[in-house]
Amino acid sequence: MSDDTTGAAPEPGSQWYDGEAGPLVRPYAMTGGRTKPGPTGVRFDLIALVTLDPGASAADDDTLGPEHRALIDLCRTETQSVAELAAGTDLPVAVVRVLLGDLLELGRVSVSRPVPPAQLPDERILREVIAGLRAL
Repeated sequence: MSDDTTGAAPEPGSQWYDGEAGPLVRPYAMTGGRTKPGPTGVRFDLIALVTLDPGASAADDDTLGPEHRALIDLCRTETQSVAELAAGTDLPVAVVRVLLGDLLELGRVSVSRPVPPAQLPDERILREVIAGLRAL
């Protein structure tokens, strides 16, 4: 194994290249080794909705990595759930959560929490309302 510090792309056949997937980057490299989103300990549920701040632009910040920019681009068109963002970027959910924590701290995105099950209306009441509407 040679120590290549030139920054050149990995050559086919090296340990950092997969014939089908292309160059490999480990998830911890994208998050700087972090596993929790931000120092505030924000927890992103899979169904939490992420909305781009109207004034946010990925182009004007050199501190953002390509993964951060991909998340911003996906949120630019519409509000996305954490699960949708993970699928759209083809990144593990844990990585997306850390990257979203960064964007939240920078004020680039806002997060809407899903309604807790305890605050949802009782299913029995909803069925009674539906039955009442059908009776009209």
